[in-house]
Amino acid sequence: MITSLAGRVAQSIEAVGDTVSEAFFEPVLRLGVTGLSRAGKTVFITALVHNLLEPGRMQRMRAVQAGTIRGVYLQPQPDMTLPRFDYESHLAALTGDAPRWPEGTRAVSELRLSFRLAPSGLLGGVTGGLLGPRKLHLDIVDYPGEWLLDLGLMGKTYARWSSEVLERLPRRPEGAAYVARAAETDPDQRFDEAVAQELATVFTAYLTAARAAGWSDCTPGRFLLPGDLAGSPVLTFAPLRGEAGKRGSLWREMERRFEAYKARVIRPFFETHFARIDRQVVLVDVLEAVHRGPAALEDQRRAMAEVLGAFRPGANGFFSALLRGRRVEKILFAATKADHLHHSQHPQLTALTEAMLREARDRARFSGAETAALSIAALRSTVEETRQVGGEAIDLVRGRLLDGRQVAVNAGTLPQDPARLLAPARQGAERWLQGDYGVMQFAPPALSRTPGQGLLHIRLDTAAEFLIGDKLT
Repeated sequence: MITSLAGRVAQSIEAVGDTVSEAFFEPVLRLGVTGLSRAGKTVFITALVHNLLEPGRMQRMRAVQAGTIRGVYLQPQPDMTLPRFDYESHLAALTGDAPRWPEGTRAVSELRLSFRLAPSGLLGGVTGGLLGPRKLHLDIVDYPGEWLLDLGLMGKTYARWSSEVLERLPRRPEGAAYVARAAETDPDQRFDEAVAQELATVFTAYLTAARAAGWSDCTPGRFLLPGDLAGSPVLTFAPLRGEAGKRGSLWREMERRFEAYKARVIRPFFETHFARIDRQVVLVDVLEAVHRGPAALEDQRRAMAEVLGAFRPGANGFFSALLRGRRVEKILFAATKADHLHHSQHPQLTALTEAMLREARDRARFSGAETAALSIAALRSTVEETRQVGGEAIDLVRGRLLDGRQVAVNAGTLPQDPARLLAPARQGAERWLQGDYGVMQFAPPALSRTPGQGLLHIRLDTAAEFLIGDKLT
């Protein structure tokens, strides 16, 4: 017993020592990375890590300009229970002889990147020679965007969630089957497991189709990524009309399962991962939403508001009790695939994203972390050119499509004033009155890699400076 007690005391002292060392000498910054509807999360993390390891193309980072970074290297991740983000395999997919987009991750993963930095501040000037370079560990936490949107469910009752879902489903073609099935279902009928499973199956099919079609709000997210919860009662519910149900009814059981989903699925994610994040980047495919029309753009704006609501300090008792004074310091909304537009269009894409962020902040009554919007391409897959067509100069981007064809395209001209798009989207317009916007599915470019030079990108260094730059100088 004495030996066992001594062992536990020694372990406790060692743990405290590690914590003190980490807090004062080797601080850890946790960066959360997520994305809405196929925005390129895996490519973003891979390109970010590669460009930090080989920072020749990261000149907008102050630490790179000043030479503060003495070394960068990958380390074993600290959390033994999380899968490691497979950086090497994803990089090989992007840079091989036949480059391809890597498979997206379907669960939480993590990667630790450690920086050896020149001493700074008072310690750098007085004791830098004694203490040597300082260290910073960057833990990049990758998780599905659907799980982030799920946090917005914590403040909703089953009745409110059902009402909101059933209100928007008729405006989405993918929801027709579930609208019909729900209309013929009596919420007050006695609960029947077979009926519940059928409703959940039809509803899950809608969510799957909606996500494939580019809709942003596709909650509950675990219906799309069930893992070992597949087939469990906690994933066997669906929205029904009504405000309350009698005891033993289908409605009442659906409500019970919805509450269990919040308690058994969303809450553990928040406690284990989300509540520990210091900085956050949310990737958004704004161009795809514009291409799909006003309804898709408005849906994306609402999803951004849900995201900000999850980060809002004191939003509800659930978040306040678990955060215990911690909060995310910075949130970046990054519009991806800027390489699908000529650089002359990038200011309009950034302005549109910034306007959506402002409206989302107002909608969420957000007041908390520092927020910013930016248009980026984590991996540049096109080159620019200008052609004369009918005596007019047309700005184009040229690249290789997924089927191997080389094309040069103009995706359309975004308006100088974002309200030209946001106003009709908010008013429920069915299509754009002016402008026709298209997108292409480009393949990764064939690259010739130069030592010290990371992957080609657009403003990835600006994004990194906003997210972590203050910790590197």
